[in-house]
Amino acid sequence: MLEIKNLVVNIEDKPILNGLSLTVNDGEVAAIMGPNGSGKSTLSYVIAGKEDYEVLDGEILLDGENILEMEADARAAAGIFLAFQYPLEIPGVGTMTFLKAAMNAQRKTRGEDELTTPDFMRQVFAAADKLEINREMLKRALNVGFSGGEKKRMEILQMALLSPRFCVLDETDSGLDIDALRIVSEGVNALRAQNRSFLVITHYQRLLNHIVPDTVHVMAQGRVVKSGGKELALELEASGYAEYRANEAA
Repeated sequence: MLEIKNLVVNIEDKPILNGLSLTVNDGEVAAIMGPNGSGKSTLSYVIAGKEDYEVLDGEILLDGENILEMEADARAAAGIFLAFQYPLEIPGVGTMTFLKAAMNAQRKTRGEDELTTPDFMRQVFAAADKLEINREMLKRALNVGFSGGEKKRMEILQMALLSPRFCVLDETDSGLDIDALRIVSEGVNALRAQNRSFLVITHYQRLLNHIVPDTVHVMAQGRVVKSGGKELALELEASGYAEYRANEAA
C-alpha cells in the first residue's frame, strides 16, 4: 500500500531523513521505534504533507502514486490520515462543524452527495459511543479544554469517521493513562482491515501490547536500520536504544 524509496529530507538545512526506505503492505500494522531525534515524527509529517520540510530525494508511493507531488488536502482525500502526538486546540471551531466539514470534503472528492444532518449525527454518535466520548464534548470547540486522553480519542473518532486507507499514529500513547490507552487502542483495532494499513510510531512496548504490530522497524540516523516481527519490540524494551545511540555517535 505504501512504499517509501530513498527518502532524503532536510529542515532548515539540517538533514533529518537520510535515504529512508520502508514498505507497508495492505492490511499491515507496522510499528516504528527508535531513539529521540531519529526522525520518526519528521517521517509522519512528510507523509501527511506538512510544510517546511524540504524533500531532496526519494518517493512516497500510495498504491503506486507518488504523493509527494500532492498538497496535504489532496493526500487526505487520497486516504492519508495523521493522528498527532499533540493535537491542536482550535478555538472558535465547533467539533461537530469540523467533523461534518471534513466528512463532506472527503465525500465530495469521491463524487458523493453531502451527508444529511440525521445521517451525520447518527454516524458521529455511534462512533463516539464506542470510544466512550461524552456527547457534551461534541458541543465544544475542537479540543479546547480537553484532557490529553480526550484529545487522542477525538483523533481516533476522526479516523473512524473518515475511514482512511493509510493511518499514521504519531506517538498516540503519549500522555495517556491506562484506561485512555485501552480505549484508544480498542478504537484502532476495530478499524484494522485488509484495505487499511497503519504506521504506529512509539517509544514504548506498552502501546504494542494493545495494538499488536505485524512488523517492527527501528529508526536511527534518519533511516530504518533494523526490521523484524513483534518480538523485536520486546527486545528493545529489554535492551533500550543504547546500541543505536552508540551507532549515531559513531
